[in-house]
Amino acid sequence: QVQLVESGGGLVQAGDSLRLSCAASGRTVSRYVMAWFRQAPGKEREFVAADSWEEATTTYADSVKGRFTISRDNGKNTVYLQMNSLKPEDTAVYYCAARTFYLTNRRGDYDYWGQGTQVTVSS
Repeated sequence: QVQLVESGGGLVQAGDSLRLSCAASGRTVSRYVMAWFRQAPGKEREFVAADSWEEATTTYADSVKGRFTISRDNGKNTVYLQMNSLKPEDTAVYYCAARTFYLTNRRGDYDYWGQGTQVTVSS
């Protein structure tokens, strides 16, 4: 099993940048597909980005493509989400997730979840 803890959320203005971190313990993240999801008030949790070390593949939701970057530091067992040019519609609780095997953007395919970190973007 792997335990995930997110950090780095906060209140920023539109156009600002923020970097989220997801620290993993229990297992090395290199063997997992790592992803970020987000959930805005009154909405379902949606896919943001995912990275597979073994497949050497990343994928992004269209709404964040070109603005967000997912990366990982296997030595620190940490995954990051760099968020640039933030918009008010990016406001949500951001969750880190992990699964084994292949990369997917389906929420139900992920087995391990963090507790989430709040990101609020003011206009």
